[in-house]
Amino acid sequence: MKKKAYIGLTIILSLVLLSYTYTNDKYFLIAKNLDIFATLFKEVNAHYVDEVDPAELVSVGIESMLETLDPYTNYIPEEEMDQFRTMTTGQYAGIGVLVGNINGKVKVTRIYPGYSAEREGVLVGDEIISIAGEEVVGGSIPSIGHLLRGQPSSEVEMIIRRGTRGELVQVTLQRENIIVGNVPYYGMINPYIGYIKLEDFAVGAGREVKEALNDLKSKGARSLVLDLRGNGGGLLSEAVNVSNLFIEKGKPVVSTKGRIKDWNKTYKALNSPTDTEIPLAVMIDNESASAAEIVAGVIQDYDRGILIGRSTFGKGLVQTTRPLAYNAQLKVTTAKYYIPSGRCIQAINYNGEGSATYSESERVAFKTENGRTFFDGSGLTPDIEVEEQLYSALARKLSYEGYLFDYAIIFSEKYPHNGDIRDLVISDDQYGEFIAWIEDRNILYKTNMEGYIDDMMEVAKEELYFEQLSSEFESLHSSILERKDQDLINFKSEIKQLLENEVAGICKNYSGQIEFSFKTDPDISKALELLADNTAYRQILGF
Repeated sequence: MKKKAYIGLTIILSLVLLSYTYTNDKYFLIAKNLDIFATLFKEVNAHYVDEVDPAELVSVGIESMLETLDPYTNYIPEEEMDQFRTMTTGQYAGIGVLVGNINGKVKVTRIYPGYSAEREGVLVGDEIISIAGEEVVGGSIPSIGHLLRGQPSSEVEMIIRRGTRGELVQVTLQRENIIVGNVPYYGMINPYIGYIKLEDFAVGAGREVKEALNDLKSKGARSLVLDLRGNGGGLLSEAVNVSNLFIEKGKPVVSTKGRIKDWNKTYKALNSPTDTEIPLAVMIDNESASAAEIVAGVIQDYDRGILIGRSTFGKGLVQTTRPLAYNAQLKVTTAKYYIPSGRCIQAINYNGEGSATYSESERVAFKTENGRTFFDGSGLTPDIEVEEQLYSALARKLSYEGYLFDYAIIFSEKYPHNGDIRDLVISDDQYGEFIAWIEDRNILYKTNMEGYIDDMMEVAKEELYFEQLSSEFESLHSSILERKDQDLINFKSEIKQLLENEVAGICKNYSGQIEFSFKTDPDISKALELLADNTAYRQILGF
């Protein structure tokens, strides 16, 4: 017995010593490398051939170090803390507009209701000429945002150019605390189906969705479409609050697991739900991430509703902010998310040696509450997949570079629309006027096919086949150019729809674009179809 006790004690002491040695070795390596970095920095700063900026040198070193981890572990210097707080709280002091660079001109693209810009009559489409006496033509959007923001109650003077007549208007606006809502729009798609656009998961998201849901139900909503497309996530607590609206109190929502075991936690629904029965369609796409994926995953794992659209982004990593010296912060990944079935939604493995997607053999199957099978390691797969709308090269050019936005201003002045925005239609004659306007601008664009042919020509030159094939290449180019001349006609349907959407935004702001999409959006069409068919809806969920 004494011998056994002696052996046991020896083993325990050996483990303690090994642990102590490992810890000491680890701290020694940290101290050693920090010492190397400090002495290297001093030598470069003192002896490099040109003058160096010490702050920039250290910042680049920090960023390069963090790049070896994952894209979400970031250094936030003191001067960027205001912007970081705006992202997490949704609050800032400004005038209540969103601006964009449209063909080199700074224009108002969205107005937040209830704030100074709306009260003083600023309109979507107005071109900003100067802010506080400083010209901003062609200026960068971040610098313009800096000019517009300031202390609450301070005033800022702007000169704007309005409409096709180019009238210059001077407005004096008061900066105020702007709270960018998480729910920019909710309403009834038809007499029985409500719609909520959840754009963010900043403070108050759960409360805003609850208020919207209750209001829609009071207006007759018997089913609900929750739109999480393009939602990049936000606060974990708000993901729990939104999920809680649709599931029973006490049910697990999400678990976090990381290297520091004491930080591991399971978050449960803490409150009584708002509605556990209303049929629910959640729309997702490849830009739905993080908190949005938690909510969609909860709905899927509990078979609480159907997911419609495209696979989500796959961000299953938890970030925590840690204070640094001189009021800086480190946003560091500390854990992974696991939704109720046990799935981790992370799609990319950051292992210190680069990054890679998980292979099919690495992905594990999990069951929903009703026994439906889904796999981890690649975001969330929708219950009903709807193909993404693809647009021609011309349509993309006209949209991305603001030509449709600019013409929508012209169209709205000439053909004002004051009724239900869903009734908006651009006639063939009106589209003909647009063609005449756009042809005067001699827009140059390259199709994907032209890009492929150019690549093939380069390969042919490298492999010495170009002279033999030059006539074929020339013929292909000529054939494509002939067809491009007819692109405004051949792609009339999609260009007209995109133009109508821009006109809806000019007429009725952001809410106008959403309401117009009710009749054109294929995801919404599929949601309406399934919510109207209770048998098909229940079959998908395994009931």
